[in-house]
Amino acid sequence: MSHDPAQPDSSAEYETPASQPPRPPAREPVFNLPRVVIALLAICVGLHLIRMYLLSDRQDFELIVRFAFIPLRYSGGYDIDIWAFTGPWTYAFLHGGMAHLVVNMVWLAAFGSPLANRIGTGRFLAFWVVTSLAAVALHYVLHPADAAPLVGASGAISGMMGAAARFGFKIDRAEGKAAFAGPVLSIPAVFRSRAAVTFVGVWMVINLLMGLGIGTPGMESRIAWEAHIGGFLAGFLLVRVFDRRQPVLRGPGPGT
Repeated sequence: MSHDPAQPDSSAEYETPASQPPRPPAREPVFNLPRVVIALLAICVGLHLIRMYLLSDRQDFELIVRFAFIPLRYSGGYDIDIWAFTGPWTYAFLHGGMAHLVVNMVWLAAFGSPLANRIGTGRFLAFWVVTSLAAVALHYVLHPADAAPLVGASGAISGMMGAAARFGFKIDRAEGKAAFAGPVLSIPAVFRSRAAVTFVGVWMVINLLMGLGIGTPGMESRIAWEAHIGGFLAGFLLVRVFDRRQPVLRGPGPGT
């Protein structure tokens, strides 16, 4: 974190640098989140609080019907209207309960911050949209007649996790803010990285358990694990499109 240089004191005009007291080292703030991540956190949390404390049950139901993703709407179960075009991306800002919200916001801060610092605000927002759409696309392919609303940022966050694997989870803090470091790994190089393989394996097992009905305690609704897979694959396969720094590294890379 940068700060203004100390101002010279007229009474110390002839002091040498060695005689001046040392300045304390700059400290990185505990919460050093990119503005775009803070904005997404604020939108998700703000919307959930509005739903909890300001909307009636009827109003909340209407909001979910209009802005959640409902597969049946695209399979002839509903008339096509303007809400059919909003649901595939607005669903990511809504959540099924407080536990769902808190878990997603923690992971958004953890994985979204280094990615946003790496690729920049505009590309990060585009990445959010693309991975959110990929998440609902796979969910729709597998459940086209499902009438249950799909909500949550998990698809986009899973995409960020997929992107993290392509960087081998390497972080650069040289500029005072955490950002994914190094070139994007090629897919073969990812599978030669012990850290990446371990993470992807554990992540896939967790989602498989969700698919078998072993959910997360405290979650108020069924976990849409298919959307997680769709978002993860999109982030994993497409992160190079959004990266603005390095070419693909085809070797295993250092520290793998």
